[in-house]
Amino acid sequence: MLKGIYLSLMIGPGVPVPAPKELVDSLSSLQVTSSKDRSGFQMSFTVAKNSLLLTTLLPAGYFDPIITRVMIIVTLNGIPNVIMDGLITHQEYAPSNDPGQSKITITGEDLSLAMDIVDLVIPYPVLPEVAILNLILAKYAFLGIIPLVIPPIIPIVDSPTNKWRTQRGTDRAYIKQLAQQNGYIFFVEPGPLPGQSIAYFGPDVNAPIPQPALTINMDSATNVESMSFSLDGQAKKIRIFTILDPVTGAIPIPIPVPNVNAFKPPLGLRPTPPAKIEISKEGSKVSPAKAAQTILGFMMNNSTAINATGSLDVLRYEHMLRSRLMVGVRGAGLAYDGMYYVDSVTHNIKPGEYKQNFTLSRDGLISNTPLVLP
Repeated sequence: MLKGIYLSLMIGPGVPVPAPKELVDSLSSLQVTSSKDRSGFQMSFTVAKNSLLLTTLLPAGYFDPIITRVMIIVTLNGIPNVIMDGLITHQEYAPSNDPGQSKITITGEDLSLAMDIVDLVIPYPVLPEVAILNLILAKYAFLGIIPLVIPPIIPIVDSPTNKWRTQRGTDRAYIKQLAQQNGYIFFVEPGPLPGQSIAYFGPDVNAPIPQPALTINMDSATNVESMSFSLDGQAKKIRIFTILDPVTGAIPIPIPVPNVNAFKPPLGLRPTPPAKIEISKEGSKVSPAKAAQTILGFMMNNSTAINATGSLDVLRYEHMLRSRLMVGVRGAGLAYDGMYYVDSVTHNIKPGEYKQNFTLSRDGLISNTPLVLP
């Protein structure tokens, strides 16, 4: 691709193998999006009438959806980075009247797609949520998926004589349902080794590993092409929950809960004040443990008021920006400089070009750190 940057493409059913040279040479664009929910990819190939893709690979089922696995590895400064390990979901062929300009477009998602294929009805009597999650994720060990399950802060185990948990739907839908109830998130992250992925179930925590700073408007030190910031004054809110008096069990007590997340504290000195007050739809007759779990889930699924979007050239940045980590911003001024959470990153790769679009977030103006290191 570029000096010091190499792209490796592997495709195949079950276990992907290196793609043929003619396939890699016909790759015109590649886009990979990594976010805290799910990730996806899209590849475009420019082909001629007698191309190997049209005469052999496509008829033979080389790009068949669901069963075909795609692994994309970018080697930067001698370090391989697995940016995608997923399954093909869609293929599109657009013939052209111009010679050599026909296009094949392949779209796919990360390996969590394999958990969203079969609807199931499975009872889980007397099993805690951690055991249920590990039992579900164990089915996908053949894909190299390693579970990383953080136990819920407030676990709830129902009595088998009263009721038990029952999964209705796909594995991914049920895991996301459990994550929402506990204020957690669930995603499948490729790597760190090729053929290996981590299925994370836990709080929305960005690893406190600072990446090289994004610098704007600082002459020769500038390493991003564009960046813009926005502050949503209606993003923060207070929700009022109602519980029953524990003594009489009849008197409703309103409890206002702020939109604050202990796992993602504000990174600014001036947090955005709440602008909305809403009433919880949860009834007041739930058990104390369930009420505490609901309140905790709301606090952990907080929204951030400040968002930043931008783009950079990897060759100039000299690193690969990764999502779910932290990054510093310099040159944006007193209000918006400082540390941010990296919510999503989109890799845009073309022959001789490697750029990234990114989305950052935090709560609060004016950095609470005295200095952002380059």
